Amino acid sequence: MGFFDTDTGIASHLKNESIFDRLSPAQVLVLGFAFLILIGAGLLSLPVSSVSGEPTGFLDALFTATSAVCVTGLVVVDTGTHFSLFGQIVIMVLIQVGGLGFMTMGTLFALIIGKKIHLKERLIIQESLNQLTMEGVVRLAKSVLAITFLIEGIAAVLLGLRFSQDYGLARGFYYGLFHSISAFNNAGFDLLGGFRSMTGYVTDSTINAVVTILVILGGLGFTVVVDLYTRRKWRRLSLHTKVVLSTALVLLVFGMAAFFLLEYHNAATLAPLSFKNKLTASWFQSVTPRTAGFNTLDIAGLTNATQFFFIILMFIGAAPGSTGGGIKTSTFATLISAVTALSRGKEDVELFERRLPKELVYRSLTIVLASLFLVITVTMLLTITEQADFLTLLFESTSAFATVGLSMGITTKLTVLGKLAITVTMFAGRLGPLTIAFAVAQRQRKTMYRLPEEKIMVG
Repeated sequence: MGFFDTDTGIASHLKNESIFDRLSPAQVLVLGFAFLILIGAGLLSLPVSSVSGEPTGFLDALFTATSAVCVTGLVVVDTGTHFSLFGQIVIMVLIQVGGLGFMTMGTLFALIIGKKIHLKERLIIQESLNQLTMEGVVRLAKSVLAITFLIEGIAAVLLGLRFSQDYGLARGFYYGLFHSISAFNNAGFDLLGGFRSMTGYVTDSTINAVVTILVILGGLGFTVVVDLYTRRKWRRLSLHTKVVLSTALVLLVFGMAAFFLLEYHNAATLAPLSFKNKLTASWFQSVTPRTAGFNTLDIAGLTNATQFFFIILMFIGAAPGSTGGGIKTSTFATLISAVTALSRGKEDVELFERRLPKELVYRSLTIVLASLFLVITVTMLLTITEQADFLTLLFESTSAFATVGLSMGITTKLTVLGKLAITVTMFAGRLGPLTIAFAVAQRQRKTMYRLPEEKIMVG
């Protein structure tokens, strides 16, 4: 009888358990982002969201909502001229929620109404912020919110003062707020009209400085920013922070130098500019391909070598737990260190006098291969559905996967199948291939045995 009572109790517990409780953190994230995109697409398709008062086609609205939530910046209709103030505010909110993560924003509302953050919510916050442990995730979420609003607020004022000189006080400060949120969240959306991005401000020191600082801070990752704020001294920083900072610095400096040399004599980009403005433009273009999506020079006018170099930078992307995409800088640094260790005949992968666990190397390799498979598959699909050269299509698919938003001008010309392919790619890129794989896979079962080991020939 006791057995049946226990069985009844379990059945009663399962009956009272909500669908939310049965989902894994990865599944909640995937479904949450999908739901947010659908809500955004519904709002953007309303007549009130367009300047003309006509409803926007649902596919275009879905593409735009996905691009905003996934902080990408690829657009099929011009944000500044197609969407009304209401539509632009919807996009701005989608960027903010998508950049911070809907669970982080949910934490904000929970704190406002005094709701307790339970274990399941903490697990999802841990997954969304890409943390190794659940310890301190709520405190980290609070810090993320405080730092984000502080940085965006200061930048909005600075950009607002500058834009006010061109667009008037009210519109200038609205532009300042919109572009501050877009830049910090590495979204790449702009309101300057005509798909020009920030090409009109290629020599403007204020715009270049504020936007690149926002992009870098957003791309470093919230964990790194909080670590820098609390510990400050290099020797006290965590290994993760040291790896992210050093890798970002190398990529930024190398990217600026490479762009400067490759485009120096290009009449369509750097050639007409003074030496100082060449450096400024090279710096801006070095920062933004790593997931920001803004540009002050015409991307279609770049040399093929520079465009391919941009593809590499986009694929690497920003840091884990940031508003950016790509395979992530720490993943790139881990694999480079693994190759270096193997070439030197060392068993251990070491960074800053610390040994990395082999599981981390395997995970990094899996991320890179899964990401390459996604980009190659989407590019192959686009070669079938679109009328464009291979480099343009590879650039577009990589930009979508890495949630960058840079384009060589094909986005507005995509076919229906092309738009759907890029939409799915942006979604997969924002969440990460592994997160989606974990969400659709069954729970991993631990095996009680190991198979015999045998070598094969490689290389």
